[in-house]
Amino acid sequence: MTSNRPYILRAFYEWITDNRCTPYILVDTHLTGVLVPQQHVNEDGQIVLNISESAVAGLTMDNYAIRFNARFGGVPTDIQVPVGAVVGIYARENGQGMVFEAEETPEPPEPTPPTSLGRKSAKKPALRVVK
Repeated sequence: MTSNRPYILRAFYEWITDNRCTPYILVDTHLTGVLVPQQHVNEDGQIVLNISESAVAGLTMDNYAIRFNARFGGVPTDIQVPVGAVVGIYARENGQGMVFEAEETPEPPEPTPPTSLGRKSAKKPALRVVK
């Protein structure tokens, strides 16, 4: 089955905003695909991002990443956070939310040897009667 993390993130985002709170996400910037301003990353390699409607533009949360545009020091910046890099989501006002356990990235499947389509086998197929 696919990861349930993107579905949980969207549900918590909606729950936090429905309760008139500010949704923040904690992001592990060490993972591949994270695009955030590095000068705002802490010494642990994490960054907290405000993803409220008033703080970001063009927020999209799909099954693979959270993307939006935000200002850092007045400079508009495109942000991309793969769902697997989100450590947690919570409300700024009361800290309620969820922290995720680290997900193991699946190993790529072993490459399969090419099939011999169109090639003739040196050995002829044979059937035998088994009694």
